[in-house]
Amino acid sequence: MMGPAHSLSGAAAWLGVGAAAAALDHPMPWPVVVVGALICAGAALAPDLDQKSATISRAFGPISHALCGVIDALSTAVYNGTRSRGERHRAGGHRTLTHTWPWAVFIGAGFSAAAAVWDRWAVLIILFIHMVLAVEGLLWRMARVSSDVLVWLLGAASAWILAGVLDKPGNGSDWLFTGDGQEYLWLGLPIVLGAMVHNIGDALTVSGCPILWPIPIAGKRWYPLGTPRFMRFRAGAWVESNILMPAFMLLGGAGSLVALGLIGG
Repeated sequence: MMGPAHSLSGAAAWLGVGAAAAALDHPMPWPVVVVGALICAGAALAPDLDQKSATISRAFGPISHALCGVIDALSTAVYNGTRSRGERHRAGGHRTLTHTWPWAVFIGAGFSAAAAVWDRWAVLIILFIHMVLAVEGLLWRMARVSSDVLVWLLGAASAWILAGVLDKPGNGSDWLFTGDGQEYLWLGLPIVLGAMVHNIGDALTVSGCPILWPIPIAGKRWYPLGTPRFMRFRAGAWVESNILMPAFMLLGGAGSLVALGLIGG
């Protein structure tokens, strides 16, 4: 799928988690609902860091462009080093390593660990990265015609404000983990969820997605999971913009109402 659909699906997924948490009598404070949805929307772009033309690869200028090259090379090496007999050799790593569940867990755990070790500074960096990506994804057309610097400033301002809101007692820094130094461990959850939602979205397209690597399926370690062939579509096709994106908006809106206790409480 394209960036806007990925981001919308990520936000909708976190709002759905918020609704489920409310139904299980462990509701999220409203800042966790908002911040988690934005982080998840941004994280839903992250697996495409293995592709030079992707939004995330251009979002942070030379830094993300250089990181894209490293991730692409790493993904290519891991794919070629672990592929099964019968799986073709590849010169590029798009839709391989970064589109798997181990990568999603690794990235989420890494950000959680950073938040636990470096506290506020790590939280600010995590928020900045994902706020910029959320702007790029959710406000795709406006971000495209805006200066990168303006998007970065918006991301930085949003990160600073939201970090301050979360720090206030009762606003959710310790929503899930209450131990000393564990307050922001939950930040890794929307990151993992966003990456997995991205992978599921890609599994709906014609190429499928090797989400379950390294588990072998039909003799292939990089088996591209997906829906039946007749149900798949090309990224950017009308079904994405006319059916899936409106559906994500409706689901996200319904989830937010439940998560915030505006209905069903």
